Amino acid sequence: MQEARVLGTAVSTMKHDSMVGSKMLIVQPYLLDGTTPDGYPLLAIDASGAGKGDTVIITSDGKAMRERLKAEATPARWSVMGIKD
Repeated sequence: MQEARVLGTAVSTMKHDSMVGSKMLIVQPYLLDGTTPDGYPLLAIDASGAGKGDTVIITSDGKAMRERLKAEATPARWSVMGIKD
């Protein structure tokens, strides 16, 4: 799990079948200090209702992603687990 800030949303005209109907966010992961970016922005699937500017907790847990999308296989890697208060 890692803290990230939502930069915006992504729109796709074609998605993998497992991701149809899913909201995609562009998120910037941060180091433990919460201010230093940790690499490039990522694409994350959101089911928490996060919006631009929110600080979220993301994970790359494949099993959680498969359960959330109800799919045996999916190309999606990152997902939003929750919104930080």
